[in-house]
Amino acid sequence: MVGRGQMERRLKSASWLIDPDTQTIFSLLDGEGERTRAVGGIVRDTLLGALRDNSEVDFATELPPDEVMARAARRGVDAYPTGISHGTVTLRLNALVAEVTTLREDVETDGRHAVVRFGTSWERDAARRDFTVNALYADMFGTLVDPLGGAGDLTEPRIRFIGDPDQRIAEDRLRVYRFFRFSASHAGERFDAEGLAAVERAADTLDSLSAERVGAEMRRVLSLPKVSITLRTMHDAGILALSEETLERLRAYGARAARPNFLARLALIFAGEPAGSIQARWRLSNEEVTRAEAILTVARMLEGLSVHEAAYRHPAALADGMEVASVLAGWTEAGKSAVLDQLGGVTLTPFPINGADLIAHGFSPGPALGAELGRLERLWIGSGFALDRDALLRQARR
Repeated sequence: MVGRGQMERRLKSASWLIDPDTQTIFSLLDGEGERTRAVGGIVRDTLLGALRDNSEVDFATELPPDEVMARAARRGVDAYPTGISHGTVTLRLNALVAEVTTLREDVETDGRHAVVRFGTSWERDAARRDFTVNALYADMFGTLVDPLGGAGDLTEPRIRFIGDPDQRIAEDRLRVYRFFRFSASHAGERFDAEGLAAVERAADTLDSLSAERVGAEMRRVLSLPKVSITLRTMHDAGILALSEETLERLRAYGARAARPNFLARLALIFAGEPAGSIQARWRLSNEEVTRAEAILTVARMLEGLSVHEAAYRHPAALADGMEVASVLAGWTEAGKSAVLDQLGGVTLTPFPINGADLIAHGFSPGPALGAELGRLERLWIGSGFALDRDALLRQARR
């Protein structure tokens, strides 16, 4: 377990913190006087030594948004009022893009949208956030500011709502999904008992959430390496409506796959749930649905040992399709290896004839030509790509 001392050393030496562009933002926003601090995920993940390549730097500041805009303009830093009604300004300096949000406290909320007012109290700003691990701040020198004990919860590890969990959820019901996501990503799929009880109580109050917001959280959940326990817990809490068979397939996939990912998990969900219903529920893009369905199609082909067709029709989906097929078919590792060996012996080549060849062979343009071309393609695939151009043309039926 990493101690607090090591965590704070990581913070002080973090490359994003000592970057000249970050220091420029701190400087123009009175960071030396601790009127501006880095906040949230960038601080949390630095303490854990778990920064991603695309981690974003966010700032909290005592300065009102119009002053942030004015100061940025005087220093030649690009500023955009991306959420100015809620106190958020986006600053761009060279490669650094950072959100700067004025300290806030909630005045009222309907579970989706909060009415806030700006302030200068760091304690009140921390108190309005969701979890203690997200109420962590760092000044420009890398000193950790931890008003609610979030660093201790990181070492535990546990995801704990700030204050009354029911009140935090009432302020924004998406926090139910965030509780599960962070418990999976930062707490090893262990669930704080008080938080879990609160999300269970909120299970019947989530209809007001937009499909876009729910879908965004579910993409993140399903992209994590280990989520099987989380998905089961979400189901048992009344948050996630998936069948027992689908949950078991997702568990098996998580245990077998070398690199579990969102699209392969989505393919497994589609194997047992109506794709259209899932797409509407999570507002999935057509591209996501198409790619997941391609993985499932390949998996079904591999189940039937149609390895040449799988390789020919959807080569980009083969790796994920193999993992999904392994789950759907219940292969042992030896069985999976046998299919992989067959795939390894497949050499992809272009289909050796086209419509012009059939026209030269006496066909007329039209639907019949297309149907015959498709039939010959299926014969060619069935032969393991062995039939050459002349052999195919000999089998053409006018």
